[in-house]
Amino acid sequence: MSILDILKSSHNQMPETYKHIPVLEMEERVRKIKEKFGSMLFIPGHHYQKDEVIQFANTTGDSLQLAQVSAKNTECEYIVFCGVHFMAETADILTSDKQKVILPDMRAGCSMADMADIDQTERCWQVFQQTFGDTVIPLTYVNSTAAIKAFVGKNGGATVTSSNAKKMLEWAFTQKERILFLPDQHLGRNTAFDLGVPLEQMAVWNPITDSFEYEGNTEDVKIILWKGHCSVHENFTVANVNQIRADEPEMNILVHPECSREVVALSDYAGSTKYIIDMIEQAQSGSKWAIGTEMNLVKRLIDNYPDKEIVSLNPYMCPCLTMNRIDLPHLLWTLEELDSGNVINQITVDDTITTQATLALERMLQKP
Repeated sequence: MSILDILKSSHNQMPETYKHIPVLEMEERVRKIKEKFGSMLFIPGHHYQKDEVIQFANTTGDSLQLAQVSAKNTECEYIVFCGVHFMAETADILTSDKQKVILPDMRAGCSMADMADIDQTERCWQVFQQTFGDTVIPLTYVNSTAAIKAFVGKNGGATVTSSNAKKMLEWAFTQKERILFLPDQHLGRNTAFDLGVPLEQMAVWNPITDSFEYEGNTEDVKIILWKGHCSVHENFTVANVNQIRADEPEMNILVHPECSREVVALSDYAGSTKYIIDMIEQAQSGSKWAIGTEMNLVKRLIDNYPDKEIVSLNPYMCPCLTMNRIDLPHLLWTLEELDSGNVINQITVDDTITTQATLALERMLQKP
């Protein structure tokens, strides 16, 4: 059944009554079900989730980290993944057959992951083979669909995270002359630039027009960047940086590498979500920080470290809308259905896709 079919099914839509339950009552009902299921139930929560959900998470982290922790938790039978669709897919790929991965709201997708579908990728690969021959290796950010991970695995490539992207690009260049980087052009560009690849040797592939966006000689291309982006991180701008510099010149600017090259270049620090959290945790008391990442996490850092002055780099930034589909009513509904013996919104990845996607993940995980 496709995601569209699932969304059309009324069985997989939360009843309106859940929207009108008092918060304290919902919280108590969730607690009781968690206590009843004990170790059979595991709730991983992504850093970008709302506090109303995070309070019930057994662990918090980035997408791959949560999938790995879920796989290691062999006692649990039900994994209610509080994140987005591609994260739950990765969890299903890594967990055992006896474990069921559930997404509380099937509408919780990722705009970046959706910017690269398998049909577009297969078409572009044919063009690359004709243009460059067998000189291209694909890498995909873990923020991608299982089908894209499988494509990469089948074609000798690997997945990357924002923490290990530099290491994985270095490895990829030992395999082939050129790299196709999916689906986030900004992470690919920032990482390649840090490795010394000049911008003039980076081309952008537009999957809508099936064409390169590049003015030079294609023989000079070393990095092919898929034209995708994070809708949250792309909203941090050079104007935001300039405003902070003008208003608060002593403030440190710390951003995620999914931000544009221009923003990263003007910032003081750039790194993964874990890097951002660790940087703030280790920062001196009284230090000042403007952070360019998802708003739920920024607000949590503000609450957790009151001894430091922390603001969002973009004062008008909204939380990730798709990530915020997972809320307390959906979590309660999912758990109460589970308590009634109904496993709803289960995420299952086809066996063939799982096998090929696992190749891509294992190639990354095997690197020291």
